[in-house]
Amino acid sequence: MALPPKPLAALIHALDAVGIWSGKIVAWLILPMVMSLVYEVAARYLFDAPTIWAYDMTFMLYGSFFMLGSAYTLQKGGHIRTDNFYGEWSVRRQGWTDAACYLVLFFPAIAIFTVLSWDYFVRSWGQSERIVTSPWMPPVYPFKLTMPVAGALLFLQGISEFLKSLWAGLHGERL
Repeated sequence: MALPPKPLAALIHALDAVGIWSGKIVAWLILPMVMSLVYEVAARYLFDAPTIWAYDMTFMLYGSFFMLGSAYTLQKGGHIRTDNFYGEWSVRRQGWTDAACYLVLFFPAIAIFTVLSWDYFVRSWGQSERIVTSPWMPPVYPFKLTMPVAGALLFLQGISEFLKSLWAGLHGERL
């Protein structure tokens, strides 16, 4: 097995560490989400006193959890892949296919998503946007910030996965 040059290995390790670190931190968002749901159910059904904030809190936390966990999921290979043909291919062919897909599909889409969602966040922040359909009118811009942050994290993890794909394409073995 050929070992990658130290700078390449260090870069991949650093990028993977960012994805893993962010995923482990984001995983903790599940606790306040579950706690708000449990509180809402208890308040509603035990005390006949539903909250005005639990629904909004739950969907904002779940959306954040989903978006910010996407880089971790990519690093762990958890995104959906159609394996009808891919699973039968050699590691080299899989690597070249993955590298081409990262260049042609992934990076342009994530770059566009990140830039557009940053503008979406900045506009929301500048207007101090709130959820007007909610009685407690929580600010929405922190929730919208998760989109460009998730895009940036995905882009970084995509660089790592692209480099691993190139290695597989060149050397016929996975890192």
